[in-house]
Amino acid sequence: MIGFDNIKDNLIDINDFRLKWRFTDKNYNLLPNEHLKQLKPLNKGASNFLWNHIMTVDLHKDTPFKNNFFKTIDKAKISDGNESEIKKWLYQRGFPFDREVYLSWQPDEGMIVPWKILIKYFDDFYYSGSDDLTVIDESLSWALLFYHESEIYFGSNEKYTPSNSFNDINVIW
Repeated sequence: MIGFDNIKDNLIDINDFRLKWRFTDKNYNLLPNEHLKQLKPLNKGASNFLWNHIMTVDLHKDTPFKNNFFKTIDKAKISDGNESEIKKWLYQRGFPFDREVYLSWQPDEGMIVPWKILIKYFDDFYYSGSDDLTVIDESLSWALLFYHESEIYFGSNEKYTPSNSFNDINVIW
């Protein structure tokens, strides 16, 4: 049985990961080896565990998150040329750079990465228009949803003051 206690026993080589092209193809991005080594793609069983964990709590029952699941929800809008603003917004979530987070795209596509790598390469992990990407930790006291409409939602149960950087931008939710 796969769980958070043994999920790292279920890693696969980046070359066996279906989305590897995002990080290893010169037509998209070639991550430096020191960063590529920090990506920990999950096998289908571990990816499915992560997906089911998110589905079991109905995290996205109400988009972006189940009503009253989080005390605070913050949002950002990705647009051409605002990559540095998005990186700053992600950084302001206040997590330690070395904190490992869990990424889930689909039932059979998941990965573990350090928070700093997700911030640095967010636009390689997330492709607007095609991806819905959920990012969590084990506690589910917070979550990120990179929504396919170029929007990011951050829900938290910790004491957190939402950013006002994107107050004047319309988002779906």
